[in-house]
Amino acid sequence: MASNGEWKVNVSEETLVIEPTVSKRMYIRLQGKILKSLKRIGNFWVKAKNIATSDPRKVIHGVKVGMALSLVSLFYYMRPLYDGVGGNAMWAVMTVVVAFEYSVGATIAKSFNRASATILAGSIGVGVHWIANQCGEELEPVILQASVTILAAAATFSRFIPSVKARFDYGVMVFILTFSFVSVSGYRVEKLLELARNRVSTIAIGTSICIFTSMLFYPVWAGNELHNLVYKNLERLADSLDGCVTEYFKDSKEDRGRKHEGYKFMLNSKAGEEVMANMARWEPPHGRFKFRHPWKQYLKVGASMRSCAYCIETLSGFINSEVQAPELLKKHMKEVCMTLSSSSSNVLKELATTTKTMTKSTKTHLFVQEMNFAVQSFKNAFKDLSRQALLLTEHEAGEEKTTQGTKTIPIIAIFPIATTATLLIEITERVESIVTEVENMAAQAEFEIENKPSKCDQDLK
Repeated sequence: MASNGEWKVNVSEETLVIEPTVSKRMYIRLQGKILKSLKRIGNFWVKAKNIATSDPRKVIHGVKVGMALSLVSLFYYMRPLYDGVGGNAMWAVMTVVVAFEYSVGATIAKSFNRASATILAGSIGVGVHWIANQCGEELEPVILQASVTILAAAATFSRFIPSVKARFDYGVMVFILTFSFVSVSGYRVEKLLELARNRVSTIAIGTSICIFTSMLFYPVWAGNELHNLVYKNLERLADSLDGCVTEYFKDSKEDRGRKHEGYKFMLNSKAGEEVMANMARWEPPHGRFKFRHPWKQYLKVGASMRSCAYCIETLSGFINSEVQAPELLKKHMKEVCMTLSSSSSNVLKELATTTKTMTKSTKTHLFVQEMNFAVQSFKNAFKDLSRQALLLTEHEAGEEKTTQGTKTIPIIAIFPIATTATLLIEITERVESIVTEVENMAAQAEFEIENKPSKCDQDLK
C-alpha cells in the first residue's frame, strides 16, 4: 500500500499466449495434409520419370496396350463390324486387357491359353449339356452337377503339376470358368452353339490383335531378355571374384566401390530365369534365335553361376570377418591368389563374350589351362605354409633392415588364409562346371566358330 492510501499491483512482464481457435487449428491441420499430399504426388512423379528414363520400353508397352484397345474398340464404333459380332465385342476388349503382356512370349502364352481353354471348355460343356438333355429332366441336374464337380476338381488338381503350372496355369483357370458358365447357363443346345461361336470369334479377334501388336511394334522378346541376363551375370560374376580378392589383399582402406557385390544379382534370379525361359519357348524364331532354341540349357548355366556365386558370397563374408590372417601371410600368398582369381575371372569374361556374340571362342580352353596352372602353382605355394611353424625372413616380408632375421608364426595363424585358399580352389572347380554348361549350350544352339572363314574366302582358296 502506498503512503497516500492507493494500492500498487506489480504485474510480471510475461508474454500473453493466445491459443488459436478451433477453426484456425483445423485450417492449419488441413494445410499440412494438403502439403504432404502434394509432396507425395511430386515424389510419385519423380519415381515414374526415373522408371521411364531407365527403361523406355515400359512406356512403349503402355502405348501398345492403348493401341490394341483402340483397334478392338472399332467393333463398337463401326456399324458393319458391330453387326458381325454384336454385343459380344466386349469379350474382345476383355481379352486384350487380360492377355496383353510385356513380352511377346508372355502375350502368346496367355492368348493361346485363353483361346484353347475357351474352345475346349465350350465343346465339352455343350456335349455334357446335350447328354443331360437327352437323359430327361430328372437326371439333367445330377449329370450337370457331377460333371462340374469332376472336371473342376481334376482341372484344379492339375495346377499342382509343375509342367502344367509353368505353362498352362492361366488356361486351366479359363477352362474352369468357361465350363462352369456353360454348364449352369440353362440355355438350350442350339443357343449354346451360337453363343460359343460368337464367343470364340471375339476371343480370336482379341488374341490376334494382342499378338500382332506385340510383335510388330517395338517387340520385347523374352528369349532376348534371358540371353542378355545370362551374359551380364557372367560379367558380374567375373567382376565380383576379382573385386573380392583385391579387397582382401589391398594395402589401404580406400573404397573400391561396390563392383565386387555383383554376385548378389544371381542369388535370387532363379524364379525370374525360369519365367523368362518358359515364355521364350512360346516365341517364334527371331533374330539370332532359331526354332527350338535350347532355352532350358540357359537355366542350367544359371544354376551353375548361382553355385559359384554362393562360394563368392562366402568369400566376401570371410573378407569382412573379424578373424584375419597376419599381414606376413597375406604378403606371402598375395601374388598367387591374385593370379588365380585373375585367371578364373578371365575364363568367366571369355564365356560372357561367347554367350553375348553367340560364337564359339578358341580362347576358352587356353584360359582354362591357365587357370588350372594357376591352381597348381597356388597349391605348391600353399604347401610352404603347412608346417607347424612358418619361418619367413624379414627381408622377404618387405621389412628394410641391415641384418636378416626370422620371424615365427604359429600354425593357428594359417587357418584364415587356409580358408581363403579352400574357397578359391572351390570357385575354380565351379567355374569349370560353368564352362561345361556354356559349351553344351553353344553346341545345342549351334554357335558359329570364331574367325570362321567366309564362303567367299573358301571359294578363293
